[in-house]
Amino acid sequence: MSELERIEQLEKEIRELKGLNDNGIPIYSFSNIKFSDLENLVDIQIRIDLNKFDEFFNNNITLDDEVDFFLKNLIQKTKPLMKYYKEEDLKIHFLSPLFHKINFTSYENNFRDFYDEKMTYKTDRFIFNGETDFVIAKGLFKSEKPYFFIQEFKQGKTRRDPEPQLLAELISAIELNNEISIRGAYIVGAIWNFVILEKLAKDKYQYFVSENFDSTKIEDLKGIYRNLIFIKEEIIEIIKAENELINQ
Repeated sequence: MSELERIEQLEKEIRELKGLNDNGIPIYSFSNIKFSDLENLVDIQIRIDLNKFDEFFNNNITLDDEVDFFLKNLIQKTKPLMKYYKEEDLKIHFLSPLFHKINFTSYENNFRDFYDEKMTYKTDRFIFNGETDFVIAKGLFKSEKPYFFIQEFKQGKTRRDPEPQLLAELISAIELNNEISIRGAYIVGAIWNFVILEKLAKDKYQYFVSENFDSTKIEDLKGIYRNLIFIKEEIIEIIKAENELINQ
């Protein structure tokens, strides 16, 4: 390696350490981004609207006795240890059985749930990239179009706040897919919060955060389950409508 090549390699390593790409544009990882970063990059405001989640939460989905038994049993097995679970414990012992029961995979409608899926959103001022914890997306072999995200399976809230991480993913999905609204959720231990993000203008967004759902309480867990089933059914309808437009 020549002296010039060594200098160029050193400069590249320094840029990477500073979170810059080859053109000097800052790179923000989903797993580490903070509210202060988001607020410096885009105009994003939290809004309070008690009716915003009405359509989402006040769905007509009913749960049969078998699902009721499953959810009660899941709480019984995990509640004593829930606040002590590390990230992987929470995934394996609680989230995996829950997601498996719902079954987000549809061969007929060509979508499924993806884990640790890579996503990158580039602008001339910043880059968001990293791996998403959970995303329901069109496609079976690769994520083609994301519809719903869940971020951060954490034992408890730390300095790595899941809320801005989820928002960065939702912003990326809206921009990459030319949408104006998208939903997601973030999890801190037993507590779930659902989120709606809306694009208002270029680099301008507003978002809404739901009330807490405590997954160790049966009525809250039933609500989480119904909400996720609602998302699944909504995705099926969206994909059917998209396919009809393609076939016209």
